[in-house]
Amino acid sequence: MRLTVMVMALFFSACSSTSEKQVEEKEKYEKAVESLEEKEKKNPAQFLSVSGRDKHNLLGQTVIRGAISNRAKVCVYKDVELEVSFFSKTGTLLEKGNETIYDEILPGKSSEFKFKNFAPKGSDSITIKVLGAKTN
Repeated sequence: MRLTVMVMALFFSACSSTSEKQVEEKEKYEKAVESLEEKEKKNPAQFLSVSGRDKHNLLGQTVIRGAISNRAKVCVYKDVELEVSFFSKTGTLLEKGNETIYDEILPGKSSEFKFKNFAPKGSDSITIKVLGAKTN
C-alpha cells in the first residue's frame, strides 16, 4: 500500500513539474516575442527595405516603381514614408522629397508601389530610402 502511494505521488509530482516547465517555456517564448515586437516597432527602417527603378514618361515626369519588403518577424507596417533623392551626373544632390506608401505590409511580405514626380532639371539618378512607418 505504501509503495502504491509513493509511486502515485512520484507520478503526480512528475506531471506537475512537466506542466510547470511547459508554462515557464511558454512564458519565456511570449516575453521573447514581446521584446522582438518592441524592437521592430521602434526601428521600422531596420526591418523595411526598398528597391526601385525610374523612367521618364512623355509628360516629362519621372515614374518610380518599386517594392518595399518587410523582414520583421512579428510587426505589420503601414504608411511607409520614403525619401527620394535626385542626383546629377556628377553625384551632386539636386533635390529631396518624401513620399508615403499607404499600404499594409505583413511580416515576410512585400508591397509594390508606383508614383510620379517631376525631377529637377539635370537629374540623372535617384535613391530611395525608408524613413519610417506606422505599426498596428
